[in-house]
Amino acid sequence: MSAVAASAAAVIGIPVDDASHRRLRSVPAQAGPVPARGPAHPLALGRDARARLGGAVHALLDADGLEGASDAVRLAVIVLASRTPSSSGVVEIRTPELGRWMGLSASYVASEVVPALRRSGLVSVDTAEGEYGQDIGLECRVLPVWAAYGVVGHPLALAKKEFATLLRLLEAVMAPGWAHKDGSVTPAGLLGSRAGRGAATDRLALLLLVLEARESGRVRQCGGTVDTKRGRAAATVARLLGCKASTGERVLERLENRGLVQRVRVATESGLAHRTRLIVPAVAAAHGKRGAADTRLEDRATAPAPDFSDPDVAAGDSGPSEPNAEPQVNGVPVADEAGVTEPDVTAALHTDHPPVGTDVSSLSLSGGFSGEGRGEKGRRPGCAREREDRAVDSEDAVAVTGSPVAKDGPLRGEKPEESLVDERAAQRAAGAGAAGWPKAVGWDKAQQQRRVGLPADLGLRVALAPVSGLWERLSGWQQDQVEAAAKVEVKRLAGMLEQPGDAPRLLADRLTDRLEETGGEALVTGPYGWLIRRGLVQRQACSDRRCDDGIRLDTGSECENCHNVIHIRRARRAMAAVEVDRELPGLGSGERRRALEERLREHTARDEEQARIRQVREVAEVAARRAAVQRRREREAEVELARRSAPCSGCGLPDAAGLCPACSYARRMDLLVQEAVDLAVVVRADLDDAEQVAQLTARCEADTRTLIAEVCQRRGGDEVWAAYTAQEVAKQVRDERRAAALRRLTGSGEAVAEADAVYEAALRQHPRAVHAAEAAADDACRRTASYLLRSRLGQLKAVRARAAAGRTRRGAA
Repeated sequence: MSAVAASAAAVIGIPVDDASHRRLRSVPAQAGPVPARGPAHPLALGRDARARLGGAVHALLDADGLEGASDAVRLAVIVLASRTPSSSGVVEIRTPELGRWMGLSASYVASEVVPALRRSGLVSVDTAEGEYGQDIGLECRVLPVWAAYGVVGHPLALAKKEFATLLRLLEAVMAPGWAHKDGSVTPAGLLGSRAGRGAATDRLALLLLVLEARESGRVRQCGGTVDTKRGRAAATVARLLGCKASTGERVLERLENRGLVQRVRVATESGLAHRTRLIVPAVAAAHGKRGAADTRLEDRATAPAPDFSDPDVAAGDSGPSEPNAEPQVNGVPVADEAGVTEPDVTAALHTDHPPVGTDVSSLSLSGGFSGEGRGEKGRRPGCAREREDRAVDSEDAVAVTGSPVAKDGPLRGEKPEESLVDERAAQRAAGAGAAGWPKAVGWDKAQQQRRVGLPADLGLRVALAPVSGLWERLSGWQQDQVEAAAKVEVKRLAGMLEQPGDAPRLLADRLTDRLEETGGEALVTGPYGWLIRRGLVQRQACSDRRCDDGIRLDTGSECENCHNVIHIRRARRAMAAVEVDRELPGLGSGERRRALEERLREHTARDEEQARIRQVREVAEVAARRAAVQRRREREAEVELARRSAPCSGCGLPDAAGLCPACSYARRMDLLVQEAVDLAVVVRADLDDAEQVAQLTARCEADTRTLIAEVCQRRGGDEVWAAYTAQEVAKQVRDERRAAALRRLTGSGEAVAEADAVYEAALRQHPRAVHAAEAAADDACRRTASYLLRSRLGQLKAVRARAAAGRTRRGAA
């Protein structure tokens, strides 16, 4: 070893013997200048940054003043908080600029958003009015952000660099874009061009999704039961926004149309779409990930695809080894399917099948269609007729449908050679329907998904057992519709019966009776229409909802109401016959029958006229009720508008809904001060001495207000901020004095006596349970102290009321 190597080994701490085996390799110098490291992409947030910013955003959205606020108001609070300077906490912004951030007009922001911010009590707003009285210049301070300044552990206590990161994130998501005086242009954000109705909702949804997205762009979806018609992705967006699932679905669709969000289907081994992933591609691109292109297979054990496939397992599925094979469902890529219902919350599309074949031949089969892999007998399995008339390209005829014996033609009835004319005729016949028109591709694809057996649900299997033959004649889509209709009917029948478990059997009896009326399954030409419109439909012979063809569904006996209807009709016919005989005596049989029928038609017409009059009356009553409801709503809207436009009763500020934030905080502070004073008086004063109570109350109130004023003066701020701070300080003083009063009353004689009594009673029941007795005694002591505090506060109110009544009598005298 050289001296230089030995000295280098000694410097880095490697023994001299080992240093000879660890050669120092030279690293080639980098060509060109060292690139300067610039700032990261605004959307490329780390885990800690996402957690901090997400916690701050959710803390603002969950604030007390934003209950029931619109998304525009909620987004405005976030925008103002992101632009908050750390020095003064006052955001200076113009109304049109705030509207451009949210995609709204300046007039809407001035008339709706700014008043709502004032009413929320979270933002103090000072405005500079324009020539028409509108709000132009805004000086806003987000009070929760300013109150959290310097508070350790508070989610809104963000550092200066974190505020800058939040602002850059909002610029990347929703910045409107600017053209600077020096000619430079700041590009708009992802939703910068989105304006109008729902723009604020879309911006807020995308911001929350970005904060929830991982480095791969995937957003963790919500758990639990969701609406299967909407999907788990729409439910996730709805829960983030705090809205309905239908609203979340509309927001998600708008973001998808702009390419900002993708619902990606996870690819399964069978090639069918399965669970959905919600991905924000911009976040994945910012981190250098593939995002939506990463459609990996599910984590499951897969079997090697055998040469001989079972058509009952996956009919028409040629496996992933054939890139040109036709998809099993449709020709649309799986990653772009967003309209399919969530299969992971309903039922799996395919089950995992173990390998059932071995490599015994080198034949290239078409993917498990009927007639393949069954030797030379050519026997036809169940439903083997499906898709046998599918056209096959002439170039692939040998490779796809050939056999080891014959090189051309199908498996059954091979022809050694076939003329070109016969081949073209066969192709035309295979590609055409019965009338010579080309077959619809959707029908073949629906037949591929057709299930031979009945549904897996036991109740549905029992209910549909009488029509199993019709079930096999349905396509895949028709089977799904019939299954859904049968499930709804079973659920409806279960609600009528005392034993809900008898509903499937009852539906099976109905289908059996309907088939007997028709004459059997062989006479049913359209199985889908027969099942939907006749087999599964209840036919009420009377007004009783439990009646089905004159049979009671709950008891299985004849419907009594139907008998009543029949008796009423017979009685009416008998009365009409008596009237005809009385009014027209001596008529022949034919004339009498015609007169009787005419009289019955008159009775029926009169009943129909009365029913029509009743219907008109009911419609008029419904219209009147709706008009009354509309008038009441209009009056309520007028009252609400008047309330919102009312000036502040304290300072006269217009459009303050009767009370501005500063006055509201001041009133709340007065109530808290009064409670704090009462808590101090009840433990110090003699409640039987009214004069002492009055003096102690005045002195304690003055000291409390002086303390609150000193704290507010140290913290500084404008009028609204001072009122907010005074309220918080008064609340803290109230809580501290309540705790002190309870501690003092805990040591009173009444509380100690009660605790001793409970302790002795507990030891008498369980002599060895000393710890349990002590815990029971402590609990009894605290309850007694709370009771004493409440009783003394009530006594204090009574003393003040008697003193006020005495002063009133003396003044009147």
